[in-house]
Amino acid sequence: MGAERAARLVSDSLEPRIGTDSTFMFSSRGPGNRDPNSFSRAVAAAQTSGHPPLDLTVSNPTSCGFHYDFDVLAAALGDPAIVRYQPGPLGLQAARDAVVGRWADRGIATTPDRVLLTASTSEAYAFLFKLLCDPGDEVLAPQPSYPLFELLAGYEAVRLVPCPLRYDGSWHVDLDGMRAARTSRTRAILVVSPNNPTGSYLSRLELRALLELGLPIICDEVFADYPLREDPHRARSVLEATSGLVFALDGLSKAAALPQLKLGWITAGGDAALVEQAMSRLEIMADSYLSVGTPVQHAAPRLLGVCHAMARSIAERLQRNLRSLTRACAGTAATVLDVEGGWYAVLRLPAVATEEEWVAALLDDGVVVQPGWFFDFSGEPFVVISLLTPEERLRVGADKIRKRVNRWCG
Repeated sequence: MGAERAARLVSDSLEPRIGTDSTFMFSSRGPGNRDPNSFSRAVAAAQTSGHPPLDLTVSNPTSCGFHYDFDVLAAALGDPAIVRYQPGPLGLQAARDAVVGRWADRGIATTPDRVLLTASTSEAYAFLFKLLCDPGDEVLAPQPSYPLFELLAGYEAVRLVPCPLRYDGSWHVDLDGMRAARTSRTRAILVVSPNNPTGSYLSRLELRALLELGLPIICDEVFADYPLREDPHRARSVLEATSGLVFALDGLSKAAALPQLKLGWITAGGDAALVEQAMSRLEIMADSYLSVGTPVQHAAPRLLGVCHAMARSIAERLQRNLRSLTRACAGTAATVLDVEGGWYAVLRLPAVATEEEWVAALLDDGVVVQPGWFFDFSGEPFVVISLLTPEERLRVGADKIRKRVNRWCG
């Protein structure tokens, strides 16, 4: 993963100077084992061969063949106001107004004083872990889910406590398991809606039950605008809550398919008194960093104003790719698990081989998929496929998967 590779590069550059007695002491917050695993080495070797494999794991929208309107981007980033530095802990008023407008598009009413701009959703997590947790405290988090969370929590000396999602034809929060996992050190609940990679949204019933635990809720909603089907029982956002304390995370990375512009935001909701306290603390914290660039803040209103066309193009590809993958697996021993939204699909493969053997065999067939253990799936074998993949590549790759499944399972 990118974060692990970055951590390794940084660590490898911090070698003691030759000829000195310097002793470097490192914290235990980063990953302990920084060596690439066998799967990463195998993929790297395949990609440098004469016949690179079809990558079905791509999640960078800027490398997936989507059309970007350069004139719009240039105009948004060419505002003469970018030459003036106007530091504001919460972010520029116009940008926060634009975020409020984005929430209004989802049917959620909020105000700019409840919005904090961040340089990314990763930074948003760092701020919220600092806000809610002391070193050694715990946060309940879904499993399977995005593996970067463990690193982000570790950098803040916070422990993630996994709470498995349950699958019975669709995915659900294990509320009893979450209640049992709570300890005296539990400070918050982390949810992702829709979850990465299961694609399951938080329902209103689940949101109500989580609020009853009396803990702050951090909800990553960056994929919320990419439903693959509609569901009237789905929570539009944790900001529907009028009690407790909730934080919804979003950003340009998915909203406008512009991860390189590095703009995210935290929006607080729930009990008004708790929100006011949280925002005042976050404002002081953000004032210590002032990390969000002025140009992207000035560009935000225009970028959010035109993001719908890009989101529509992405949503249409997600739908077509899901249909293509489902058709390829129909009549085989492989199953595409239920997915409500987001950019990924989970494929359950028959247990005639281990997950490692499946992934290795598919790589031999010229297809790269992500193994389920990347996301801490319980049991095996599972693989995760990006529905953002260019369509012809996914179609050919899905056909290779079908052929491998039929070869091993008749």
